[in-house]
Amino acid sequence: METRIFENKEAVAKGFSAYLSDLIDSKSEIHIALSGGSTPKIVFDELAAKYREKIDWKKVHFYWGDERCVPPSDSESNFKMTQDHLLSKIEMPAENVHRIQGENDPSQEAKRYSEVLQKHLPAESGMPRFDLVILGMGDDGHTASIFPDSIDQWEAKDLCVTVAHPVSGQIRVSLSGGIINRAETVAFLVTGKSKAEKVREVIRKEGNFDSYPASLVKPESGNLIWFLDEDAAADLR
Repeated sequence: METRIFENKEAVAKGFSAYLSDLIDSKSEIHIALSGGSTPKIVFDELAAKYREKIDWKKVHFYWGDERCVPPSDSESNFKMTQDHLLSKIEMPAENVHRIQGENDPSQEAKRYSEVLQKHLPAESGMPRFDLVILGMGDDGHTASIFPDSIDQWEAKDLCVTVAHPVSGQIRVSLSGGIINRAETVAFLVTGKSKAEKVREVIRKEGNFDSYPASLVKPESGNLIWFLDEDAAADLR
């Protein structure tokens, strides 16, 4: 595990964007699972502004770690956020964008998206493998859309699962833990003071860490990087 700490969330976005550009440059083709949330939004803005011409987007394939079960035009859609802040501003082949279709029946979509991953991801030992999975972490320690009250879904046999948000009841489609931990690299993007306690517990294995889905992110490759701002990393000092 590696931690990279930056002054603020804007610096996190700059640091991660530079890291991502170098990673893409090192590959002939790359398959990336994206995250929703406020920090990825700033990353997408940075990529659109500074890397639109620098990155060869034709060799990049985008997927999503989770999606709310809403139409792609809905303001809560992770796809829409990516479309608005990045995809609409770069030249990327439409066939390289593999979105979770949140407007579909959730159970059927989880099955369909699992098939998409099987078809398009490169295989390692017969199993589909992302080059990079980008994750966030909620104040409750959830990641992707696996929440503490649905933590058993992490170990699901299927590549994708359906989960209900514990407060709103909104249904989401999420990657399960198996395919996340098979990724070549997993990167957490976490900012803000409200995350500091959970960041400390998860990274240092303290408190109730094992009840937080984020603590189950343990890529088989060993390549786990936390991109944190000083507020999120405050309790690590």
